[in-house]
Amino acid sequence: MTDVPIAGDTVPTRRGLRRGVYLLPSLFTVANLFCGWACVVYAIRGDFLTAAPFIGFAIVLDMLDGRIARMTGTTSAFGVEFDSLADLISFGMAPAVLVFLWGLLPLGRLGWAVGFLYLTAAALRLARFNIQPVADKRYFVGMPSPAAAAVPASTVYYYPAGFESRPEAYLAMAMLLIVALLMVSAFRFQSFKTFDLRARRSYQWLALLAAIIALIVTEPQRVLVVMAYLYLVSPIIDGVISYVRRKDGAPDEPAGTTGE
Repeated sequence: MTDVPIAGDTVPTRRGLRRGVYLLPSLFTVANLFCGWACVVYAIRGDFLTAAPFIGFAIVLDMLDGRIARMTGTTSAFGVEFDSLADLISFGMAPAVLVFLWGLLPLGRLGWAVGFLYLTAAALRLARFNIQPVADKRYFVGMPSPAAAAVPASTVYYYPAGFESRPEAYLAMAMLLIVALLMVSAFRFQSFKTFDLRARRSYQWLALLAAIIALIVTEPQRVLVVMAYLYLVSPIIDGVISYVRRKDGAPDEPAGTTGE
């Protein structure tokens, strides 16, 4: 004899499904957190070629967890705070430890002080994002912490041998300090969250994305480091474009004050 389910039997299943949907963004955040931890572990082992890509994986996961939460209508205050804490590990602590062991060791105490300054800048950047009102979603004010972490991560991935002399270590110090200053600066950085794939020219963005993926697969070390540094100097490029537009009489875009 076959059991016939009654209406009440479906309630626990629906509740369980809804609970699972709420947990889904947090699972991506946990994976993000794990990537930060794995980066630190491999960096301590001296395996920088394996450690650096984990920051890239964390960036992808960080992009996904927020979008999934918005798509499923499961955004919450807990999720926001959990995501910020995971970001501090993956985009603050992990890059600082990675670069310290990779290129700042010859500087001694100065090296770990520079790493701490980067970690502090990342914490300040995330805290400012959490409290800052959004006025223009097209831009970030200050370099977002995931993009900031991509600069040292891609640099280490491109040159995993590291620096062993003091003059070379100053290059690593300069890189980390510049990125730290940009995180707490007022420079505008382009946000890609407002790109609408339903727009008339969406196929062009999809073609560009496909081309970027193909390039990354072909030459991952070179392409990733070029992309990271191009984004780092993007405010200068935007400033030059705005200056040319004003000189030609075209209206400039309004300033933005959005966060991450």
